[in-house]
Amino acid sequence: MSTATAAAGCSGAESDFNGDGIRDTAIADPEATVNGISKAGVVHIVYGGGKGVLELTQEAAKSGGSEAGDQFGHSMAVYDTDLDGCSDLAIGTPYEDVGTGIDAGRIVVVHGSPTGLAAGKASVEYVQGAGLISAIGSESYDWTGYSLAAGKTSAGVPFLVAGVPGEDVGTTVDAGAFLYISGSTTMTATLVTQDTTNAGAVPDAKEEYDRFGTTVAATATHLAVGSPGEAQGTIAESGAVTIFSHALTAGYPKPLNVITQDTPNVLGGCETGDGFGRSLAATPYRAAGATSTTESLLAVGIPGEDLSTTVDAGAVQVFKIDAAGAYTELAWIDQNTTDVGGESEAGDYFGQRVAAYNTAPTSTSTGANVRLAVGVPGEDAANGVPDRGVVHMFGMVGAPGETDKILEPGSEIPTPEAPREYAGMSIGGGAAGLYVGMPYGPAEGHAVYLFPWTIGGTGGAPTETFKPGEGGLPADRKTFGTVVR
Repeated sequence: MSTATAAAGCSGAESDFNGDGIRDTAIADPEATVNGISKAGVVHIVYGGGKGVLELTQEAAKSGGSEAGDQFGHSMAVYDTDLDGCSDLAIGTPYEDVGTGIDAGRIVVVHGSPTGLAAGKASVEYVQGAGLISAIGSESYDWTGYSLAAGKTSAGVPFLVAGVPGEDVGTTVDAGAFLYISGSTTMTATLVTQDTTNAGAVPDAKEEYDRFGTTVAATATHLAVGSPGEAQGTIAESGAVTIFSHALTAGYPKPLNVITQDTPNVLGGCETGDGFGRSLAATPYRAAGATSTTESLLAVGIPGEDLSTTVDAGAVQVFKIDAAGAYTELAWIDQNTTDVGGESEAGDYFGQRVAAYNTAPTSTSTGANVRLAVGVPGEDAANGVPDRGVVHMFGMVGAPGETDKILEPGSEIPTPEAPREYAGMSIGGGAAGLYVGMPYGPAEGHAVYLFPWTIGGTGGAPTETFKPGEGGLPADRKTFGTVVR
């Protein structure tokens, strides 16, 4: 248990970078041009309560210099790494060149303070081959920081998980890995692969192009790592998800279980191109009568799932994970599920993105307080507009069709509908609600909208809107809202 105390002027509130007790918002535009440099990337910080905006480039974050194609902001995670009560922002730049290593990748943690991000303690960089991870070699196309998850364990220890899906393990190309960085004052960092035996054998074997670490999700008790390229026998890219606990042995989290569509008591079956684990979301779960929260709910996106003859319609599976890592499947969700709105069609890619949140973690979990959002970026509009996309909201407990709601561009989502907007490619959020980013389609439609997690009846207007050129945000935009935290 950490004994760190909050610093003066830091509230301890969620996603509060400047310590004033009001939630702030980080919006990434990883393909933004910076000082004439294409796709260098930028992260926009909007301080809550109308207290201004901050533009974080690599220079402002004190993390090297902007270069073409870096895509600073490709991934982000918010946590309090030093336990001072001001939230910190981890930013992934997986296409950063490191030395002679092309697209080796870099992560920077920008500290919050009473005067905002990057205004107090120096930022901390995590680069393979340097600093805390100097013993881990950096190679071209590792993509360090491709995915990020962060938080505090049930013992109060801060952690950061960073996917390295391009990591070669020996001669096994793109087997993948993840970095596990733990602690606040005394830090440890380890690279976990499917060959790792330090904390007990990881229950799966490395193979070429598994891309273990493509996706990561975590709660205070569990860590889930997706390898959507995992082959099951001769079935290519069927996918797998490995479960760990935060219990450490020599810095390594403890492996608990692996889930595929061919493991016992899992619906469906492994098929080529399913991509089980292409997206992940995890949130705490409390059963009726429980006095603590030691279980988790895990949503696994399978956007390449074929439903009968409907190719790439997509699906999501919801699992309950107990303290020991045993799983129970609670739901299979697709657009053909009973009482679920919409209809499964080829190329919908239902489950390309998922987000989840427990609005009442100390209460018994129900469909009303444990919520799931599913991105369906390939959904065509009823009037034929192609790939307009939608976001589909559900309860994670109970029948999925009981409390579902569809958010559509041109309706609940105020951006006018247009071809290839791919609504649902950017979703995320926390206590404030569900963020829906609209980074694609016509430039004038780019925006981020905040919705309440539970939307009743036919209503569903956003409670807050972030748009380039408004509220102090610069008007320039490329892929504004690709990631929002």
